[in-house]
Amino acid sequence: MYPRYTYPPLGVLGLAFNVLFNGQRSFRTDSRRCIERLKPSLRVLGEENIPSTGPCLITFNHYYRPGFGAWWLALAIASVAPVEMHWIMTGELTYPGKWYAPLGMAGSRWLLKRVSRTYEFTTMPPMPPRPRDVEARARAVREVLSHIKEHPDAILGLAPEGSDQPSGRLSWPASGAGRFGLLLAGRGLRFVPVGAYEAEGALCLSFGSAYKLSLPRGLSPDEKDRQAAKVIMQNIARQLPSHLRGDFATTDEKDEHRYKCPAV
Repeated sequence: MYPRYTYPPLGVLGLAFNVLFNGQRSFRTDSRRCIERLKPSLRVLGEENIPSTGPCLITFNHYYRPGFGAWWLALAIASVAPVEMHWIMTGELTYPGKWYAPLGMAGSRWLLKRVSRTYEFTTMPPMPPRPRDVEARARAVREVLSHIKEHPDAILGLAPEGSDQPSGRLSWPASGAGRFGLLLAGRGLRFVPVGAYEAEGALCLSFGSAYKLSLPRGLSPDEKDRQAAKVIMQNIARQLPSHLRGDFATTDEKDEHRYKCPAV
């Protein structure tokens, strides 16, 4: 049994209008309207860890199952955040192995670019990285850093994995995710891990304590990338039930009772 996910009809029409005509909208407001319609209600653990202000980066798993749209993860997190968040989202859907991939990729680039303008998000090329996307990825990183500089109390949102995993279990992000995390940590951002999953028929969020991302000295660039990614993903894993921890299942699994989500 899964939750019932529906959208407010007027909100959908409003979003379509704004996307087509370059209007602006509040993602937090739209998120709250969507989450209010969830049956049963969204359930949250670790509410005391929800950041009231930044600078910080909320990192969460890219939970997946057939029939579930990953955008519900961002909607859920944004709905409980106390301020408007800045999201780092994919700029393209790739449809691997599908005959319609070329058309779908082109259409998704157009749509996601307009959605990002409507909500003032930053788009990044899809994962895994492609050689032709080097400049676009660098440009996106500069945009994120510029946003942090202009908004020193910003709360950012990012799913490091960047793509659906067939099993829904946590997996390693593509190379570069750790370096990006260290770059943001160097700008003073704290990291807030969130585990997102479905349990007992409800969509659940588990917020962990904020931490500073730091590594020992003397590591090579590749080691820094790998170790930083490991720290980020291990912290996310601690907020997930054991069956979703995937590559990070060695994380402490003694407190499985935590995942019986209380209603908000």
